[in-house]
Amino acid sequence: MSLHAYESLTPDLVLDALASVGLEGDGRLMALSSYENRVYQVRLGDAYEGNDDVVAKFYRPGRWSEAQILEEHSFAAELMAGEVPMVGPLVLGGKTLHEFGGFSFSVSPRRGGRAPELDDNEVLEWIGRFLARIHIIGASKPFTHRPALDVSTFGHEPRDWLLTQNVIPLDVQSAWEKQCNEALAMIEDSPLGDTTDGGLKFIRLHGDCHPGNILWVPAQGPHFVDLDDARTGPAVQDMWMLLSGDRAQRQAKLGPLVDGYETMREFNREELALIEPLRTLRLIHYSAWLARRWADPIFPINFPWFGSSDYWQGQVQMLEEQVEAMAEPPLVV
Repeated sequence: MSLHAYESLTPDLVLDALASVGLEGDGRLMALSSYENRVYQVRLGDAYEGNDDVVAKFYRPGRWSEAQILEEHSFAAELMAGEVPMVGPLVLGGKTLHEFGGFSFSVSPRRGGRAPELDDNEVLEWIGRFLARIHIIGASKPFTHRPALDVSTFGHEPRDWLLTQNVIPLDVQSAWEKQCNEALAMIEDSPLGDTTDGGLKFIRLHGDCHPGNILWVPAQGPHFVDLDDARTGPAVQDMWMLLSGDRAQRQAKLGPLVDGYETMREFNREELALIEPLRTLRLIHYSAWLARRWADPIFPINFPWFGSSDYWQGQVQMLEEQVEAMAEPPLVV
């Protein structure tokens, strides 16, 4: 049986890759939580001022093209130049993207922090202000190589792939397909389904702005990390994953988040109707993502519940709930 690409990514290879760009680790490295890529915190040797740690990110082979990765790096550089607290890759030897041992990798400074307290209105307002600053820069020009977050890429394509690959157990497949089609039809009828020039305004986004990608530093505020999923899409995509809990709890969080946002940039309230459609697309896309990555040994270890009839029956129920949620009036501000 052939090895998965990441099985050749040994600690020695990680350290040798860093040495190839002039960074000598002292042998201490720690794998950080990441499934799509492999990310390591590496302690540099005593010769480096402050004996700082760096974070080395080894991109999943075949996922993004070089042009798409460099576009991510360029966006991070724009944000940092605009004084947005984004943690972007270091320029080493005149480059941010490097090759070693069959892998593309980048190196970033390590930033400490904790998860933001999303029940604190002041924290939400602070995050909202910086999200607006990300979007001001994101709206200044389009991506050339990175894809859009739309019904086709996050809905139809993963649905069709799951069905053609026979991933879903036969006892659940027809029910899942029926519920998925009903959900996608509703999304097609939403503003997300309008691809004309007069439809939604799509801008460059963080793309995966959940609490785990925001490091909160007391007295400094948020630091944003991981632009790996940066895409073009509606601004509300970078907001809805911060709204957890039941409807009343999400409503309570939305107010201060938008208040902070609108101190810097106007928010189009029509996009609030996209929250549940976007949540539904993420649900469909996530199942396909897990199935596509199953040959990577880390996935069966960390997601042992995936793929069973019980899992897919749960997905049918969640899609049913999303159809009901999409039929409800959207949150308001």
